[in-house]
Amino acid sequence: QVQLVGLGGGLVQAGDSLRLSCVVSGRTFSSQSVGWFRRVPGKEREFLAAISQNGIGKGYANSVKGRLTISRDNAKNTVYLQMSSLKPEDTAVYYCAAATTLSSNLYYTTDRSYNYWGQGTQVTVSS
Repeated sequence: QVQLVGLGGGLVQAGDSLRLSCVVSGRTFSSQSVGWFRRVPGKEREFLAAISQNGIGKGYANSVKGRLTISRDNAKNTVYLQMSSLKPEDTAVYYCAAATTLSSNLYYTTDRSYNYWGQGTQVTVSS
């Protein structure tokens, strides 16, 4: 079993930066690809970014490319999502998710590809 805990959400002002953390425990973290998603009430869950096992493969949604950076520290079992130039429309609950991948460079961009999910962390951006 894999457990994920998303941390780092909060209330920030437009233009601020924020770093979210996803701590993964259970199975071997180094075999997991990890993704970040967000959900606004009344809307579908939106893919943001994903990173492969080895940290080399990375993918971003076009809507956030340039403002988000995903990274991982396998020694700390943690994946980070650095967000900059935050906007009020970035207000949402942010989720991290993990999936076991056979290829070290593989990552997924669809939520149905992920087996394990964190509890979500709220990010609120005020104007």
